[in-house]
Amino acid sequence: MSHHYPFELQPLPYPYDALEPHIDMETLHFHHDKHLKTYVDNLNKALEPYGEYHSRSLEELLTHYKDLPDELQPAVKNNGGGVYNHQLYFSLLTPEKTEPSGRLAEELDRTFGGFEEFQQQFSEMAMKVFGSGYTWLVKDERDRLAIVSYPNQDTPLPHGLKPVLLIDVWEHAYYLKNQNRRADYIRNWFQVLNWDQAAKNYELGLE
Repeated sequence: MSHHYPFELQPLPYPYDALEPHIDMETLHFHHDKHLKTYVDNLNKALEPYGEYHSRSLEELLTHYKDLPDELQPAVKNNGGGVYNHQLYFSLLTPEKTEPSGRLAEELDRTFGGFEEFQQQFSEMAMKVFGSGYTWLVKDERDRLAIVSYPNQDTPLPHGLKPVLLIDVWEHAYYLKNQNRRADYIRNWFQVLNWDQAAKNYELGLE
């Protein structure tokens, strides 16, 4: 994804069938090539008349979206959030087996009492999302971890929180394979979660 307008749809970092059987090829194709592309196109269309914002990064736009013109705020919050959230989501999937490591693993132990406890709490939070949204593992300004959920395409950025990882619980992320069985999707998602990338996300900005 380019760092500023015009934003581009970046290819997946793995083949469409690479996450089988946990996330199926058809879902990944529609999720990335259709849903994400729509968000990219709509964000560019909304920003096109506002040249003064073309040099701003997506992170800047989302962090300070309330400072934008009133008529531009919904498009940036919804479509910009859709681009940001999906790009992060796809970057956190991998066909390789990974495990929590380094300072992130230490902080998971300190905050939640271990990986299994974190997985249980995170899964429970993701199951409780009503309708569409995401569940996140975030860090605050003191590098402490927390599990939060936001509806629709909202992000933690305006709240001063930095994302470590997230799961998309919009039905389009899992319905073709799992129908209404969100719990099955969450279990499958953990099997392809890229903990190496999550560790990099956590370590960004650490002293």
